Amino acid sequence: MRSPLSDYLDSAAPGACPDHLVVPRSLAQSMPLRWQQVFVGLLADLHDAYPGVDWPEYAVSAVRAEPLTELDDAQLATHGYVTELGPDGDLEYRDADDRVVPGSLPVRVEVPDTVPPASAGQVPRGTVVLR
Repeated sequence: MRSPLSDYLDSAAPGACPDHLVVPRSLAQSMPLRWQQVFVGLLADLHDAYPGVDWPEYAVSAVRAEPLTELDDAQLATHGYVTELGPDGDLEYRDADDRVVPGSLPVRVEVPDTVPPASAGQVPRGTVVLR
């Protein structure tokens, strides 16, 4: 079912992935007070609407999609892929079931997080912050 939220999040919105939405605390806590009050109300509404959900803890990592061709052997192994020379002498990428997969296949690799942690304090709006 389509909704305004799914439409927005499916449009490559920062922090959105197929199953979750990540909102960095440092950025949310740096927004104006009124914005924070509205956001807290929305979060409270969400939690109140699903009181029976047993929320797990989440460990969030910064990742980016990279094609298999950009990964080294250790990264390939971490994701369950290997390289071999095919019968014609070309490099082939194989998955855990020994099937040939295209080198353009994207996988998510961890990258440095460019958003400061909540402990960094106020983040000025409109700035690009690297840590």
